[in-house]
Amino acid sequence: MNQSTKKEAQQKPRIHVTTLGCSKNLYDSEILMGQFKANAVPLTPHPEEADVIIVNTCGFITPAKQESIQAILEASEIKKRRPGTKLLVCGCLSKRYYADLKHEIPEVDEYFGTEDFQNILAYLNLPLPSPKYLYEQRYLSQQRHFAYLKIAEGCNHKCAFCAIPLMRGQYRSRRLEEIVDEARILADQGVKELILIAQDTTFYGLDLYKSQRLVDLLEKLEAIPNIEWIRVHYAYPTTLQNQLIEQIASSEKVVNYVDLPLQHITDRMLKIMKRGGSSRRIRQILERIRVRIPDVAIRTAFIVGHPGETEADFQELKRFVEEFEFDRLGVFVYSPEENTRAYELPHPEPEIAEERYNELMTLQRDISLRKNLAKIGKSYRVLIDEVNQEQHSAYGRTYADSPEIDNEVVLENIPVELSPGQFVQARVVDAGEYELFAQILEAQ
Repeated sequence: MNQSTKKEAQQKPRIHVTTLGCSKNLYDSEILMGQFKANAVPLTPHPEEADVIIVNTCGFITPAKQESIQAILEASEIKKRRPGTKLLVCGCLSKRYYADLKHEIPEVDEYFGTEDFQNILAYLNLPLPSPKYLYEQRYLSQQRHFAYLKIAEGCNHKCAFCAIPLMRGQYRSRRLEEIVDEARILADQGVKELILIAQDTTFYGLDLYKSQRLVDLLEKLEAIPNIEWIRVHYAYPTTLQNQLIEQIASSEKVVNYVDLPLQHITDRMLKIMKRGGSSRRIRQILERIRVRIPDVAIRTAFIVGHPGETEADFQELKRFVEEFEFDRLGVFVYSPEENTRAYELPHPEPEIAEERYNELMTLQRDISLRKNLAKIGKSYRVLIDEVNQEQHSAYGRTYADSPEIDNEVVLENIPVELSPGQFVQARVVDAGEYELFAQILEAQ
C-alpha cells in the first residue's frame, strides 16, 4: 500500500451497523455494508470503536419499537463518551416516526427511511456504486453458507393489525433476472441455501408481470450450480397457488418446508383482521399441502388478543392447533399500531392476551416434543451452521428448520475436519422440545 492509499484509508471513518428486526432488515443492512466495503470503508463489530454508528431499526410491533429505541439510546451514550462520533438511524421505525424521533432524540445526527441507501452514502460523502445494481456488492454479515434473498419490497394487503405498508409502501417485485443474477453471485461466494423473503412471497410478480411468477423464479434458481437448498418464507393463504405446492413436491432443491402465517382460524376473526379467505379455505390448503408433500414441515404464526377476539374464537383456535399439529408455530400478542384499522377497536385485556399466548405456546411445546421424539432412530441430511472444535460438537439444521427461528440439530463427537456449510447424514438419538440430538453417519 503506497503512502497516499494509506492516508486515504486512515481518513475513512470506521462504521458499525446495528440491525434490528426481521431478515428483510438484515438484507438491507448487508446491501448498505456492501457499499462501505466497496469504498474501502472499514467496518467494526464494536460500536465503541466506530466513528459512525448506524442503527437499522424495526417498527413492526411495540416490543420491537422499544428495542429499537433502546438501541438508539445506547448508541447515543457512546456518542456522548466519544465526541465526534456520528449517529445515524434508518429503517422502519425511523421511516414511520421521523418527526417524533427527531424531536425526542435530537442527539441523532440524521434519520433516514427504509432502503435509503443513496442518501446515507451521500451523507457520508461516499460515491454511489458503479455497478448498476446494489446487490452486486452485497456484504454477507453472518454465515456465508446461507443467505436471505429479498424478492420484493412492500405489501398490498390491508391487514387490520399491520403497519408494514405505512413503512415499506406498496408491493414492488424485483425483476426476475435481477434476482437470479444475485443468486448466482451468492452461489459463487459459497452460499448453499437460499431463503426467499418478502412480505408475501406468493404475490411475487403480480405487480410487475401481471401474473404470479414465484414458480418461474424457483425454476430459474434451481438451475444454479452449487445451490442445494431453496427455502420459501412468508407465503400468504389467499395468494398461494396449487402450482407452488406441486413445485415444492417435485423439486429436488426447494425444501419441503412451507411458511404460511395464518394469524387466526375463525371466519369472524379473519374478517375482522381483513385477512381475506375463510377457515374452510385455510383447512383445504393445509390438507392439500400435507397430501402432496407427506414429509412437509409447516410453519405458521397466530395473533392472540386481537380486537374482537372472544373466548370462543380463542378456543376454536386452540382446538385447531391441537388437531392440525403444526411442525413450527409462533404466537404473538396483539400490539396496537397507530393508523391501522384495528387501532381504535376495543381489544381483550393484556392479561387475557398473555394467558392465551401462554396456553398456545405450552400446547405447541408438547406437540413439538412429541414430533421430535418420533424422529429418534431416523436419519436426516443436516446442514452444519456452527462448529465448536474445542467441545467436538456442532449445530445444524434439517430441511424442516429455518435458521434462528426453528429447531436445531446438536451433533457431538464430530470429525475434526467438519466445517460450517457442510452437509452430513446424521441419525437422531435423542430429542427435546426444540432440538434433536444426533450422531453423524456420513459427511458429504
